[in-house]
Amino acid sequence: MKIHFIGIGGIGLSALAKFLYNDGHTISGSDIKQTEITNDLALNFGAKITIPHHPDAVEGVDRVIYSAAVRPNNPEYQRAKELGIELLSRKEALKFILGDKEVYAVGGAHGKSTTSAMLASLLPETNALIGAISKEFGSNVRNFPNNKVVFEADESDESFLNSHPYLAIVTNVEPEHMEYYEYDEERFYNAYRNFLFLAKVRIINAEDDFLASLEMESIKLYPSKEIHDISFVLIDGEPHTRFTLRDFGSFDVFGFGEHIALDASLAILAARELGVEMETIRENLKHYKGIKKRFDIIQNSDDMVVIDDYGHHPTEIRVTMRSLASYKKLRGFKRLNVIWQPHKYSRTIDNLPGFVECFEGADELVILPIWSAGELEVDIDLKGAFSRYNLLMADSVRKEDGVVKVIKDRHVIREYDSGLVTAFGAGDITYQIRGEI
Repeated sequence: MKIHFIGIGGIGLSALAKFLYNDGHTISGSDIKQTEITNDLALNFGAKITIPHHPDAVEGVDRVIYSAAVRPNNPEYQRAKELGIELLSRKEALKFILGDKEVYAVGGAHGKSTTSAMLASLLPETNALIGAISKEFGSNVRNFPNNKVVFEADESDESFLNSHPYLAIVTNVEPEHMEYYEYDEERFYNAYRNFLFLAKVRIINAEDDFLASLEMESIKLYPSKEIHDISFVLIDGEPHTRFTLRDFGSFDVFGFGEHIALDASLAILAARELGVEMETIRENLKHYKGIKKRFDIIQNSDDMVVIDDYGHHPTEIRVTMRSLASYKKLRGFKRLNVIWQPHKYSRTIDNLPGFVECFEGADELVILPIWSAGELEVDIDLKGAFSRYNLLMADSVRKEDGVVKVIKDRHVIREYDSGLVTAFGAGDITYQIRGEI
């Protein structure tokens, strides 16, 4: 089929496009701007990319799949409707994309991309469809000629209910994306309950309050009792977490933090349940190299390390800040400078007290304008809310010649040329801190 994607530049929709290309379909797509993702799709997947959206882009296609950000007034959406072309949301599309696959789905409020990529490392000859770039295979998609697929399951619009999981992992559950659930917590928790119910095999973090309350058969991990001897080590200069799981012995996994050990343990239990020998699991875990934008070391020298991290929720940031404190100490750095680009007005408002607390340990905090993600602007006094910090309010940052420059009113107001610098956010901060825009 000829399948067109409206919003193809997003990490989730681009993964579906690549996956369908690998299944033999012809793909095309559009977005509001050209990015690394759209360039990759055009160069390596033969996709005709339209920038920006234009009604002619859907001419001659058999099916249109659109992202959650696309509204009914989108010109391509309207034209497809006029032409009678089948229109499917990303959520609806999962039914036909995954319907005949043996799906190993990973869900959770935090850690699902990491756990998905780890599981893909432990199951090296499975397809993978995840919401981040695995640095092991350099993509958010991996293709093999079989029907087994590691899938990152998204709860933000209940689309994980369309993933038909054979096996489901849930890392943790915390109310998020509540605007979609109309701030109805019962509906939110029921979505997770239904997701797990769909699976034949369930692997859960049994120290999560909600998951612990579920009365359904599952393989339970008790992190505080079953994960031992956690330590942080450098292997070939790269950060690794070393830990012991149950009586299975010691494991080394890329990344720093107790949460890394937890995510790896869930993936280990899943691979074991799927019949992989423990020694094979131990070796395959070493192939995991992290994922792009999660504790992603983009500059590494004796004097300075720059890290890009996708963390955009207080829980994620707080956990990463603990890892950064350990890494700072291990590397012998004196300062940790943090740059934060808040993501969405609704998330910032809903979680403001948590955000105010989660940056403890930063020697200096730079706050950039909120990345709206299409939301209407809301006035939030971030300068007042974060007054406890050594604070800089700025417009943007850029990296040039190994130096991170902080910009306000078109002037450089600070330069970081040493120490540990970390940027948090799910907007374009990843391109700013990499010097790509």
